[in-house]
Amino acid sequence: MKLKSFLQFAAAGAALAFAAAVPAQTNYKPEYKMSLVVGTAFPWGKGGEIWADLVRERTQGRINMKLYPGVSLVQGDQTREFTAIRQGVIDVAVGSTINWSPQVKELNLFSMPFLMPDYAAIDALTQGEVGKQMFATLDKAGVVPLAWGENGYREITNSKRPIKSPEDLKGMKIRVVGSPLFLDTFTALGANPTQMSWADAQPALASGAVDGQENPMSIFTAAKLHTVGQKNVTMWGYVADPLVFVVNKEVWNSWTPADREIVRQAAVDAGKQQIAIARKGLAEADKPLLKEISALGVNVTQLSPAEREAFVKATRPVYDKWKNTIGAELVNTAEKSIAARKK
Repeated sequence: MKLKSFLQFAAAGAALAFAAAVPAQTNYKPEYKMSLVVGTAFPWGKGGEIWADLVRERTQGRINMKLYPGVSLVQGDQTREFTAIRQGVIDVAVGSTINWSPQVKELNLFSMPFLMPDYAAIDALTQGEVGKQMFATLDKAGVVPLAWGENGYREITNSKRPIKSPEDLKGMKIRVVGSPLFLDTFTALGANPTQMSWADAQPALASGAVDGQENPMSIFTAAKLHTVGQKNVTMWGYVADPLVFVVNKEVWNSWTPADREIVRQAAVDAGKQQIAIARKGLAEADKPLLKEISALGVNVTQLSPAEREAFVKATRPVYDKWKNTIGAELVNTAEKSIAARKK
């Protein structure tokens, strides 16, 4: 073989070997749509931003996730988000277990009233056997779950009066998310729960159409809810809202195994950072975030154990009813995990 021919042959062989080693990525989209309920001013949205940045950096721009806050890909209806991910309208998401619970009943576990008494209890569920079972359930439901994040404990706020007992909630119009479990919980407490999206909630609070709402304190501060009449906060920690980083299955399968692993690890890393941001100011013993909120002219009520127990007792029938709906075995596993947690 002549030298020139040999060199051409060798070059062609090397090109083929390189092509085999680096799979064709012609099926990668120029942009992957990430759905978020809130923007990057909130810890939740910040988690999505961190994930997108890590993925872009670690894949050298092969995978570019664009944030779509306000669940704009489903016209603001957060309860439709999960279905839209399965259908491919949404490529990736950092979503709430509450918003996805209408489609995946097991996710209602985290909204069981007064199940999780502290941050160690949340971790015992998401990082333990319950978390593994939830990921298996989500996978069967048609998405690829990668990591946990956290929206936080949902505290109650209102424009009328400090809430220290279930009696204080009687007749109060409280905005809740589109979940039957939330309707049951607030009805049991004597309130008038009103279901509406977050986009509709803020003007409704400003106009006085609803009296109060329940959300993590990071949402309270970022959304400046003290400016829309929410002058009373009760720290009751009745439910916490874990977030899940997920990818649409077809999108996931279109990526190389190496890129899938990059995206998964980036989600885990982003989730850890996001949880730390969500807990900042509340996980510390002196809870500096509550001092900041008090300084805004807001009454912050922290319940005594006896006062909290009155709410637990009032919502126990709801807990018992939903235990069977969610799955008694899963709830029992959760209760045991929490009882065995390291405080």
